[in-house]
Amino acid sequence: MRKGYVQVYTGNGKGKTTAALGLALRAAGAGLKVFIAQFIKGQRCSEHLMLERFGEMITCRQYGRGLIRHTPTGKDIAGAREGMREVGDAVRSGSYDVVILDEVNVAVSLGLISVEEVLGLIRGKPAAVELVLTGRNAHDAVMEEADLVTEMREIKHYYEKGVHARRGIEK
Repeated sequence: MRKGYVQVYTGNGKGKTTAALGLALRAAGAGLKVFIAQFIKGQRCSEHLMLERFGEMITCRQYGRGLIRHTPTGKDIAGAREGMREVGDAVRSGSYDVVILDEVNVAVSLGLISVEEVLGLIRGKPAAVELVLTGRNAHDAVMEEADLVTEMREIKHYYEKGVHARRGIEK
């Protein structure tokens, strides 16, 4: 019997979503089914085009209206809550081996989702489901509950020199 663990990718550095997507790619290559829930991401990026090629092996859904640069509204909260309901269904369904909650840590830090909801999901997951949570500002209680925590730390970034997100690299 395979045991699933809880992984957290956090920190202010680049690479949290990329690491989670790499894990999804590896899992699908091994015949595992993956569900990806993206919070606070409303636009389609290059990775979505590739993920669609995996058919039923990888399901990717986006929740909310995208990047929040304001005080969250009722629509922002409703989108995140819809995402958590669907993630809960995916985790409990037995249909997915790996469930990724991309940017869920940011959703918690913005108050879109409560830390208690995330902890409940972690504690109630079936033993075989691998759960991956990404995003800056991971809550201490989530990191304590996790089996693996990786902090991406920015040391230097070309964004500081005016380089914008490039298609195929950052978006």
